[in-house]
Amino acid sequence: MTTADLVQQIKQKKSMLCVGLDVDLEKIPQHLFTCDDPIFEFNKAIIDATADFAVAYKPNLAFYEAHGAKGWSSLEKTISFLNTNYPKIYSIADAKRGDIGNTSRMYAKAFFEDLGFDSVTIAPYMGKDSVEPFLYFPDKHAIMLCLTSNAGAEDFQLSKTNADNFFFEKVMEQSKTWKNSERLMYVVGATKPAYFKMIRKHLPEAFLLVPGVGAQGGNLDEVCQNGMSSNYGLLINSSRGIIYKSSEKDFAEKAREEAERLQKVMSTYIK
Repeated sequence: MTTADLVQQIKQKKSMLCVGLDVDLEKIPQHLFTCDDPIFEFNKAIIDATADFAVAYKPNLAFYEAHGAKGWSSLEKTISFLNTNYPKIYSIADAKRGDIGNTSRMYAKAFFEDLGFDSVTIAPYMGKDSVEPFLYFPDKHAIMLCLTSNAGAEDFQLSKTNADNFFFEKVMEQSKTWKNSERLMYVVGATKPAYFKMIRKHLPEAFLLVPGVGAQGGNLDEVCQNGMSSNYGLLINSSRGIIYKSSEKDFAEKAREEAERLQKVMSTYIK
């Protein structure tokens, strides 16, 4: 999916909402355990309930890989269901991969060709040759960790490279020199709203994936006010705040209500 396709979805739905599919078997409704694949049935219901308001879905692979081959099968069925029934909705494999070049090529092939995701999250710590293989695929994106919402972000990302610049700023500037860098997006946590204007000076038009709205305490209005670009430029993720709004049989209905609530706030910023 191209960036233009994504922007068109944002305009049509008046939404920048990304729904995180982080399926914890200890939190999903008990009646789903009568199904052959509870994870997939949960995801299918959530997608069907929230697709009117979401422009993207983001499975976090840890919640699937933890269950071995069965969990991977659930992931395959989820992305196949999404691509078949909602082909205009953007998909993100939240995998945080990043390794030497030939290994990164295999990761990229797995997510883009074999599974059919539109994008994958990556860690840039190993530098250019670990990232560029993900940028080889036309109409696909690599979403690079930049300034994350966790407390440990201060260990490296917010350390100073000199008197004026943070380490995460160096990462952003360096990434713009890499081949096919127009296919890069960046992860910026919603709990770091004070840095959005600084980030936009470096990346005026790049799309930012913004986790942390909802359960982690990120403020949606602050993200929109400080992070939007001329082409909207935001994918604002909520996971637990949507998918676990209820643990009963009405879980999908409650998820839809929360997705609609967030979309209504976003719509006020989308002209």
